[in-house]
Amino acid sequence: MKTILFLIPLLLQAGVADNPDVKGSERLFEAWLSGQMAYRNLPGVAVGVVYDQELVWAKGFGLADLAAKSPVTPATKFRMASHSKLFTATSIMQLRDAGILRLDDPVSRYLPWFKAQRAPSAPPNPETRELPPADGNSVLRVSEAKPAEGDDTEVTIEALLTHGSGLSREAGSHWSDFNFPTAAEVRAYLASNRAIYPPGVRFKYSNLGFTIAAMVVEAVSGEPFAAYVAKHIFDPLGMSSSSIDRPVEGMAIGYGRRMPDGSRETFPFVDARAMAGATGVTSTVEDMAKFVSSQFNARILSKGALRQMHRVRFVDATWTSGYAIGFSVSRVDGKVWIGHGGSYPGYKTHTYIQMEENLGVIVLTNGDDSEPSAIATQLRETVGAAVAKSTTAPPQKPVWDASWTRFAGVYRSRSGDVHVVELNQQLVTIDPTTPKVTPARLVPLGDGTFRLESASGGLPVGEIVRFEQQNGRVVRIYTGGSYRDRVPE
Repeated sequence: MKTILFLIPLLLQAGVADNPDVKGSERLFEAWLSGQMAYRNLPGVAVGVVYDQELVWAKGFGLADLAAKSPVTPATKFRMASHSKLFTATSIMQLRDAGILRLDDPVSRYLPWFKAQRAPSAPPNPETRELPPADGNSVLRVSEAKPAEGDDTEVTIEALLTHGSGLSREAGSHWSDFNFPTAAEVRAYLASNRAIYPPGVRFKYSNLGFTIAAMVVEAVSGEPFAAYVAKHIFDPLGMSSSSIDRPVEGMAIGYGRRMPDGSRETFPFVDARAMAGATGVTSTVEDMAKFVSSQFNARILSKGALRQMHRVRFVDATWTSGYAIGFSVSRVDGKVWIGHGGSYPGYKTHTYIQMEENLGVIVLTNGDDSEPSAIATQLRETVGAAVAKSTTAPPQKPVWDASWTRFAGVYRSRSGDVHVVELNQQLVTIDPTTPKVTPARLVPLGDGTFRLESASGGLPVGEIVRFEQQNGRVVRIYTGGSYRDRVPE
């Protein structure tokens, strides 16, 4: 199949998009991806690179519809699959910002059926299972959510959003037969299936968990999940081409993996129904760029909520990947990336976001064997790296006053020593009693005060450091609320 390239003119960030290294990296990535598409016979791929509030570069490769020969563009719509979890988590965090719920609230506070309850004797109900009376006066009615063990704590909202609920991954055979469950069917599934693990015991990816989280959004807001997301996320961010579980115009056709004879199955539109909060969103590179940009400011969430969402809650045994609130997290070459992957019948997607560099990459595909995470990795290591380099300010020469040399020396207290050292027109502190040199910087603030900066959170990082002088001699160092006296030379 011949690869078709299509580029929509974009309002590009001045300077970044025209940077020669960025341009060269775009050509490098295009050459690599064009080869991947040709040799692997992939249907279509759309990519985007975001810097802060701008979509710096976006391009479509291949075809959105093989039969119609329609090209993929940055405006082509794809099923976002598990990226939907980011929108569910954002919805919950908005309700948290509004003071309507807390992350540590039990789910049963908003979904009463999600808890074993003691109730008066009543005729059997197909949605409940009655156990023998414990005291002769009532029966224990076990509702839809069965704990893994009898003494488990309740599942909290945060446990749903971090895959720490212990619930089963799915709510039926929908990935095989494409018959996703209704809300009533989800409740029926829970009625006959016990949780796999107690809450908080371990990370266990659960589409069912995010299905329940979307139900919490509906119960608390009083709005259908799709309507809530459209009103509170899509519309404020200008994501006009995004929707939930609607067969909209302009959507790429979803294709199965390439079979040995070269053929690909064509998938119909599949409605996620009650599992929309886990996998129902449709979007484009251009719209997803707006969502990525919203991670760098506080447009639809408070700064505190954003920090909460990005903070890792679970890590794997190697500490190189994990999960936050809605976001997957990975650590590569000392950098932490957040984002997500997605897989839906005929669609595979992936995003990476680097918060310190205000950088994001987006890859959307319409082939089950497209491996978008590998494409996204190459995109961030070529175009993404060039963008990050072009937007990194050159290091500023540290402010230095030659008179600060007088602060160098050893300071002592009952708790230990601190040695202030002049290091190439910069003051640093070390603990001279430790077996390893680990300096912390003293950043000048003016008026003879400094701020302690260190990679270690165990030190009083961020706190004010000042020196006391008597009769022209430095006699003491204050850090936060404590002090050490200078040791005479």
